[in-house]
Amino acid sequence: MNRKSIVLALMVFMLLSVTSLAFASEAVAEGGASDVAAAAIAIGAGLAIAIAAAGGGVGQGRAIASAMEGIARNPGAAGKIMTPMIIGLAMIESLVIYALVIALMLVGKI
Repeated sequence: MNRKSIVLALMVFMLLSVTSLAFASEAVAEGGASDVAAAAIAIGAGLAIAIAAAGGGVGQGRAIASAMEGIARNPGAAGKIMTPMIIGLAMIESLVIYALVIALMLVGKI
């Protein structure tokens, strides 16, 4: 069994266990979140930030590596390569910030 399938199976197991507990628990009166629902929201917010940060880090690393390779091949084009790279890095980082905002909104529901 490779590493990806182990991680996927673990994530599915965690999701199913939290979901089954959420359905089995009684809801708190007047729309409040139960302890299990609050835990599921906290886990979801943590996973959102973790996945977004990992994806953003990989994306930024690949963008910088490609830009540095292009500059190494043609040092005269450094100015033309650097500006689009900085704009691309800002766009990648904005997606991570959006994930942070959504995670904070989820935590606000607890």
